[in-house]
Amino acid sequence: MIIESQSELVQLQEIGKIVAETLHQMLLYVKPGITTKELDEYGGRYLEAQGARSAPKLTYNFPGYSCISVNEVVAHGIPSEKQVLQEGDVINIDVSAERQGFWADNGASIIVGQDLHNQRKLVNSSFQILNGAIKRAKSGVRINLIGDYIERSAKASNFKIIKNLGGHGIGRALHEEPTDILNFRDQDDKRRLRKGSVIAIETFLNTRSSLAIDQSDGFTLIGNKGGIAVQHEMTIVVTDNAPIVVTPPLYTDLL
Repeated sequence: MIIESQSELVQLQEIGKIVAETLHQMLLYVKPGITTKELDEYGGRYLEAQGARSAPKLTYNFPGYSCISVNEVVAHGIPSEKQVLQEGDVINIDVSAERQGFWADNGASIIVGQDLHNQRKLVNSSFQILNGAIKRAKSGVRINLIGDYIERSAKASNFKIIKNLGGHGIGRALHEEPTDILNFRDQDDKRRLRKGSVIAIETFLNTRSSLAIDQSDGFTLIGNKGGIAVQHEMTIVVTDNAPIVVTPPLYTDLL
């Protein structure tokens, strides 16, 4: 989507505020002993109370209001009453929703309870790299330079990036042009960011894997070499200067 009026920006910011608050409330709800299904239903009730509809349900008939991925699950984890969160787990919550024809998307990873397995650096690196990538997202910038920054920064922190996942355009649907805002520099990608473009930038870091592999349920993605996975994501509007962050991170005290 290209923002063409102030009213469009206001409506986009309204749904952005809702998904950002939903993500924050779900992260606050995280604790050892609850199931990912409980967590998802809590978030679903919060979304619906704000007049918003789950984007993955609308778009893909996803069996949950949000994607909840734990430890080795890279993305699109299905909430389950059988999955009980344990102290030291790394959990990722990806919340996206629609309201009055406008869509926004955001996600974050945190550690459940105490950092028993020394994953704090992984989580914090992902968040910090996302912020650095967002600062580089200006009108006229080549999309692959964002990927280049993410990959180099991850490598400097001794982590791998997932090469077959990335950010995407959004605004009037969950996934729009530009597609495949990847976490590495694709030399053949000559596209540049356009002023007014609404995009979701995502970081996908991993301790071992560099590819996400489809599972038999049709949604869950697991790393090709195992390892712990994290993701952080924000929706922004591209300008000539600093982007407008549509889904501000309200969870920084939880990292």
